[in-house]
Order: sequence, then C-alpha cells, then structure tokens
Amino acid sequence: MSENEPSWDFYRTFLSVLKEGSLSAAARGLGLTQPTVGRHIDALETAIGFQLFMRSPQGLVPTDAALDLKPHAEQLAFNAAALLRAATGQGNAVRGTVRISASEVIAIEVLPPMLAALNDRYPDLVIELSVSDLVEDLLRQEADIAVRMVAAEQDALITRRIGGIPLGLHAHRRYLDKHGIPEKLEDLLNHRTIGFDRESAFVRAIRKRVPLLDLMRPSFRADSNLAQLAAIRAGFGIGVCQLQLARRDTDIIRLCENEFELPLETFVVMHENLKTTPRCRVTFDALVEGLLAYLGK
Repeated sequence: MSENEPSWDFYRTFLSVLKEGSLSAAARGLGLTQPTVGRHIDALETAIGFQLFMRSPQGLVPTDAALDLKPHAEQLAFNAAALLRAATGQGNAVRGTVRISASEVIAIEVLPPMLAALNDRYPDLVIELSVSDLVEDLLRQEADIAVRMVAAEQDALITRRIGGIPLGLHAHRRYLDKHGIPEKLEDLLNHRTIGFDRESAFVRAIRKRVPLLDLMRPSFRADSNLAQLAAIRAGFGIGVCQLQLARRDTDIIRLCENEFELPLETFVVMHENLKTTPRCRVTFDALVEGLLAYLGK
C-alpha cells in the first residue's frame, strides 16, 4: 500500500458512519472512540479529495461523492470478509468461518436445528448467516453457500436441487372460530387475507397459478414472508405458508388444500472453487441432507 493510499479501516469506518448516520453511533458499533472515527473520515476525504458528509439537524447526510463511493467500499468489505474466511479455513481440518445466505423464513424457521447439529460435529466451525430474501452473489463472494428459491444461472456454481417445498393456505384456529372456514377459494373474497405489499416474481407465480388471487385485497400486507407467517400465527387472517411449518402448530389449519398447493423450488448452491474446502464441503452436505429430511425425502 502506498503512503497516500487510504487504509481499509477508513473504508470500514466510512460504511459504518453511512449506516449509522453519526460519528458517535459508528464509534459504538466499531468499538472505537468518536475522535478516531472522525480522523478516519477526515483522512479518507483528504485522500479522495471530496467531502463525504454534511452535518444536519438529523445527523450526517452523505454527499453524492459518498453515495458513489458506497458500492466500492461494500465490495472491499465483501472481499475482506472472504479473505478472512479463506485464511481461517486452511488445512484439512473443518475449522474457520463459512457464510450462508438464506431467505428469512428458511434462515429463521428451518436452518437453526441443522446448523446446531453441524456445529456439534465441528465445534471449530464458525457459521455466519446472512438473512435476506435478496439473492446474494456467490461469484462476488458475498456468501460461501446459499439456499435459494431460484435456480443458479452461472456455470461456476455447484447446485443441488432439493425439490419443491409445498406452500398452502392457512389460518389460525382463533381466526376461523370468529369468521368461519372457507370451503372453496371463492370464499376467500369474504375473508381477511394476508399478502405482499409489492409485486415480485414469486407473487406473479402465485397469481398465475391461482387467478382468483388477483381479485383479493389483503387486509394485511408485508414484503416479509416472516411477517406474514407471524400474522397467520397471530390469527390476523388467511395467508400462504410452508406446510411443514404449519404442521408444527396444531392450531394452524390448512384450507382449500384440494384447490391450492404451490411448490417452492429450493436449491443449495456453492462456488465450485470451494468444493475442496473442508468447512464449505461439510456445510454444503449438511444443508442438503437437512433440507431433504425437512421435505421428508
């Protein structure tokens, strides 16, 4: 690194200030003092020749230069994290950090028992779980392994198809006791339903499969599958969730099962360069085995 080249620490500090909106909050998150955070930002501004933040009553407001710099700083963060995972996982022993990307419901409702069992077998393995419904880029090393609901398109990825996780319409017994049980899909027009607040490929797939859903106006909308699942469990109304999750609670009742079932195609994906890395190989295999068992295969 040249004498005038900014330290990686400055970019990490920059990202934290960008996220937190103040020097003090960024300092707490990074475990640094506020003056140190301020010095990092000053040094970075000096190096690039632009002001990154402006003070306002609401805190620090990023300039256009800061917003332009953000994706590059994020890429540095991804690369640094990938480098650390690779460095800590050298050798034949199963040790070091493996980063897994999965959707909200899968990450929170399905994977934890599998990951706990994996860690029991390999106590030196550190698991990072990225919880997001966005598809993280494995080629850019944003994650080592991903559980996805779409097939991988890149040739450099190893993909194992798990199968279709069945989705169905469900409601809590409390709701049905108050509002009655719909006997057919048309009856949903007279019920409180739970749906998405924005269009997506998944929503379009459901509507294509069940055109009647176009006529429904949900009483509860959320872009989070986990929030929708919570609303079903709270007795808010009728919504879509995985059959396996619904079976855990005898008060969650499946509805219109002869008219509505939608498979959610599921895949475990890993970059082919990681297939000989012990920590990634055993994690990939454990996820495949666990998800197949979850589907009863």
